[in-house]
Amino acid sequence: MPSLTTAQIAALCGGELAGDSQRPISAANTLEDATNEEVAFAANTKAAREALRSQAGCLIVDRDFNATGPWSVVRVPEPRAAFAAVLRALYEKPGTPHSIHPTAIIAATARLDSECSVGAYTTIGEHTVIERNCRIGNGCAIGAHVYIGEETVLHANVSIYDRVRIGARVSVHAGCVIGADGFGFTLAGDHYEKFPQVGTVLIEDDVEIGANCCIDRAALGVTRIGRGTKLDNLIHVAHNCDIGCHVVVAAQTGFSGSVFVGDYAVIGGQTGIGEKAKIESKAIVGGKAGILTGQTVHAGEPVWGIPARPLRQHLKGLANVAKIPQLREDLASLKKKLDEIEKKPD
Repeated sequence: MPSLTTAQIAALCGGELAGDSQRPISAANTLEDATNEEVAFAANTKAAREALRSQAGCLIVDRDFNATGPWSVVRVPEPRAAFAAVLRALYEKPGTPHSIHPTAIIAATARLDSECSVGAYTTIGEHTVIERNCRIGNGCAIGAHVYIGEETVLHANVSIYDRVRIGARVSVHAGCVIGADGFGFTLAGDHYEKFPQVGTVLIEDDVEIGANCCIDRAALGVTRIGRGTKLDNLIHVAHNCDIGCHVVVAAQTGFSGSVFVGDYAVIGGQTGIGEKAKIESKAIVGGKAGILTGQTVHAGEPVWGIPARPLRQHLKGLANVAKIPQLREDLASLKKKLDEIEKKPD
């Protein structure tokens, strides 16, 4: 693992350095646990107070942090983003040697750039194209007529069905399935017939897909994941969904068919989204929300609850529910008093 001086960290972050410029930093840690050879960050007022007690060798802080201490300080506009850049420099693994494992099975018509790596027991289908500096992990199954852009990484046991297109610098974590059939069936008399799923999937550049996600191919047309979008683990994207650019989706969320999500939307974990729902650009959906079929979530106020509604309405509803026991007691008391009044002789 490489070591950086605090001066190198400041240069990497584009930050302003105060303190020892040659202090060696070999790792990163939390404010509470960092030692004098580690870097930590403080991104808000509470963290800045905690930083005063930190034993870190280097602190990445915002420009309003004025305290002095045993640490070197790097002041930047966005501490969290700067810390992420430092983490990459300290911890990113060097690129693996360009090699194809002897157990890999690659179709004669497939085209792989000479700078690709392919792991053990991976299969690659006919007419598939894999561009420069891609890393394909062990046990992957890549179908026919697939396109994978440069510097994309498929971790172990990823399945890519036929005719899927994946852009550049995409990261697909272990166990993902991309391009499986959508859930398309039509009732024919007394039984269901499968509606052939003949569309495809397009994953644009700079997308990250967490472990064990499933992204279904379109019935007709394209299921799309837009540029820069980040999907957490265990997410299902059904047929014909159109997920915009730079969308963030937390774990265990499910998208029904033909859902539209605008750019920069934020969707919390365990959200269920009904068929043909629309989530507008920069909308915020709270965890465990239920978006009904055909519902539109507008940008602006966050939505929460089942069915999803503006957060203020949701919180007001929860407050009203909390009052129900007291209201029941009050009602029982009033009924008792009324009964006593009615029993009195005229």
